[in-house]
Amino acid sequence: MILLWIALLPLLGMLVPAFTQRSGRRHCTQSTALLPALALLLTLSQVPALQTGEALRFTAEWVPMLGLELAFRLDGLSLLFNILILGIGLLILLYAHYYLSPEEPFGRFYAYLILFMASMVGIVMSDNLLLLWLFWELTSISSFLLIGFWSHRSDARKGARMALAVTGAGGLALLAGLLLLGDIVGSHDMDTVLDSGAVILADPRYPIMLVLVLLGAFTKSAQFPFQFWLPHAMAAPTPVSAYLHSATMVKAGIFLMARLHPAIAGSEMWTVIVSLIGMTTMLYGAWFALMKTDLKGILAFSTVSHLGLITVLLGIGSPMAVLAALFHIFNHATFKAALFMSSGIIDHEAGTRELKYLGGLRHSMPITALLTTLAGAAMAGVPLLNGFLSKEMFFTETLATPMLGGLSGLLPVLATLGGILSVAYSLRLVHAVFFAPPREASPETPHEPPHMMRAPMELLVTLCVLVGLFPSLTAGGLMDLATRAVVGKPLEFHLAIWHGFNLPLAMSGVAIVAGIATYWRHPDLRRFLKGFRPVDARIVFECAMQGLARWAEIILKRIDNGSLQRYVGLLLLASLLLGGLGLLMMPSLAGDEAQRPVDGVLLVGAALLIFGGLGTVLTHRHRLISLLMLSVVGLMVSLTFARFSAPDLALTQLSVEVVTMILLMLALFFLPQKTYRESSPPRNLYDAIVASALGMVVASLNYAVLTRDNASISSFFLNNSVAGGGGHNVVNVILVDFRGFDTLGEITVLALAGLAIFKLLRRLRLFMPHSDAEGRLWSPDRYPMILTSISMALLPLALLVSVFIFLRGHNFPGGGFIAGLITAVALILLYIARGVDWTQERLQFEYQPVAIAGVGIAALTGVGSWLFDKPFLTSAFGHFYLPLIGDVELATAILFDLGVYLAVVGATLMILANLGKVTTAYSPAKGAPANDENLSQSSKEKH
Repeated sequence: MILLWIALLPLLGMLVPAFTQRSGRRHCTQSTALLPALALLLTLSQVPALQTGEALRFTAEWVPMLGLELAFRLDGLSLLFNILILGIGLLILLYAHYYLSPEEPFGRFYAYLILFMASMVGIVMSDNLLLLWLFWELTSISSFLLIGFWSHRSDARKGARMALAVTGAGGLALLAGLLLLGDIVGSHDMDTVLDSGAVILADPRYPIMLVLVLLGAFTKSAQFPFQFWLPHAMAAPTPVSAYLHSATMVKAGIFLMARLHPAIAGSEMWTVIVSLIGMTTMLYGAWFALMKTDLKGILAFSTVSHLGLITVLLGIGSPMAVLAALFHIFNHATFKAALFMSSGIIDHEAGTRELKYLGGLRHSMPITALLTTLAGAAMAGVPLLNGFLSKEMFFTETLATPMLGGLSGLLPVLATLGGILSVAYSLRLVHAVFFAPPREASPETPHEPPHMMRAPMELLVTLCVLVGLFPSLTAGGLMDLATRAVVGKPLEFHLAIWHGFNLPLAMSGVAIVAGIATYWRHPDLRRFLKGFRPVDARIVFECAMQGLARWAEIILKRIDNGSLQRYVGLLLLASLLLGGLGLLMMPSLAGDEAQRPVDGVLLVGAALLIFGGLGTVLTHRHRLISLLMLSVVGLMVSLTFARFSAPDLALTQLSVEVVTMILLMLALFFLPQKTYRESSPPRNLYDAIVASALGMVVASLNYAVLTRDNASISSFFLNNSVAGGGGHNVVNVILVDFRGFDTLGEITVLALAGLAIFKLLRRLRLFMPHSDAEGRLWSPDRYPMILTSISMALLPLALLVSVFIFLRGHNFPGGGFIAGLITAVALILLYIARGVDWTQERLQFEYQPVAIAGVGIAALTGVGSWLFDKPFLTSAFGHFYLPLIGDVELATAILFDLGVYLAVVGATLMILANLGKVTTAYSPAKGAPANDENLSQSSKEKH
């Protein structure tokens, strides 16, 4: 249960700023930090349990049919990332408290930041592939909100869109890859996946799966060729950049490759793709970091380079390479967060991040200069600092790698080149800001920031020094746990400052000396770069997006021409093509099932169905006649259900048919009674051919299905209807018990639709047509006596039948849905016979609360099962003896059915009764449209 709280506490912490922001920034900051701090303490409290070598797990069912579980795990790898995510996140909160100006909406910023933190914690603790992807997408959304936090700036909006587009597309590829991986293994459980490496590598789908998973990882961690989005994410506030580049977002792809390493690594394909992409990214990022003039730009490209370094190590894949990768993840997080905080402090106090306005700041900001120098030296890999240790391990692994064929000898050379560039851009970052003289005056007079703003940076730099001096004491245990979680066994290693004179040490020396020389010749490199045309990735991306939008618009215009006839035709042609191809692939259309004999009743019914269908088509320009023909089709379908022993469906179809006919009559009343010809004879012939062909395909599919003995789930419901639901009417038991959740969703949608239509029709007033198509005036006798008399006699009878149908529904044909429709039809008949005003004077209640109460009763019935420790909507039944009545079976499902009944009545009457109110602009005395005065008066009446 502790694991669940570690994952949920940051997520709950997202709500804290909303309740505390009005009490002041200090109180809001402190309150926001409480839950993440508690999650960090709970994480650290599990370290003794993890030292046994076993992962801790929490699992609860969520959507078991989809293989989705609320499953969390804590092992050495997730421990390492949790410490970075929560620990650095708390420091970022403190830093942001002083960085943001008083006018900034700090509460919203804190909420976004904590959501970002919770998303990353969810990724690293997920013990289910689908749950991991869910949190993966949440990081894309939260980073979009953070990068675009300063939405008034164009670069922030464009950077946020670019990040969301690239990482979102990668997320879709990752989803496909994870689904394929789960299908290969047969489970989405992380343990099962990690233990099935041999099965995965041997599967023929492995290459496709690997490419899809790596696309997700590479886009998130800004690996080539997707590296362009990360530097443009620098439009975010500096606390966001510090957090995103050190412990979150970009480390998610690295974490994914490390987490799935036991399952999908080990093949030559993995080694070649991951190592080459990582090396390309490392050199690309290092080169452009050396060329940038903006502090955050230098740090952004250096992040790209270091992520490439870690990717190379994971691509090499040996146990020591994995250790080096994890160690550099930790080291990079510390010095990179400190350097971003330094750039924010400089920007905050000097008013700029451009190098030409900076210089000599060691005099005005001596403490910041010292801290930045140490963090920059750690990034460069200077001895006695943590970056030196992991970078020397990187050199060692490139020398010891026999993979990649002929490229094995080139790998150490490229690694050394990356080290040279790393020293050069780190030296430039420190020297140009703090030691070189400024070329132009800065906008503001620089000075040291408040101590608490600098405190997070001081702590991180102290870690860089301590880990560099005492690696075994400070990081050895954590690295042991993290490496064991990836390689699956304890690894014998010793982190130390000195390993003697060897080739990796020589490579480090060459990197430092050549890096200093490269920085010395930096002006020559700048002049060389000016010979090339500059490329702004943001502009290229925006042009690509606009081009894609233009092509989409061109294609859409060719398809979307505003013709409903074309849309329906394309849909039917696609259905015809797919259905026809399926039929052609069948060896035989007829199955083994015997066919039932055809009698006269069936022939007459089929003839009437054909007559009704053809009549609807042939008379479609005469709306009322066509509607009557359509009602013949509905009636015959109802009789067909009754003929083939489906009385519930027959009653439902008949009730729905009556309601539908009333609805269509009310709607068509405002349209012309006769329409003109719109289709030419060739078009009619084309439509007839398509309709006939599609009818033959559908009939053939039905014939193929009905003549085969298909396995069906109906036997389950037939066998369990009485034993599990206490009812003999299987259809009703399915609706209110076995699939009650579906029914609850359906009546909720029905109630919402009724409320929406009620809102739309509430103030709508349309002109009532005063004559029919031939110009004959409507009869002034709006409420005929015969209809009035019949409705008054039918109402109590219909309500009695409705109650009877409702009460018998659990054991005989009926139920709440059918009973609700019968009640609604009876009341609508009263509206038609007596008018709106007369009826509403006697029915003094609104229909909206009826529909809402129906949904509420159905939901509360489901909640009631929780009181007895049963799943939602679990029903109970029993037999009881009632005086004068005898033995009676009662089931809680009747309460659910009552909710269905009320929802159907309320929603149906909201639609039909209010649709009948819009006909208010007609003067029956004159038989013509009302004048302005009469219109104003009549618009207040309800007919």
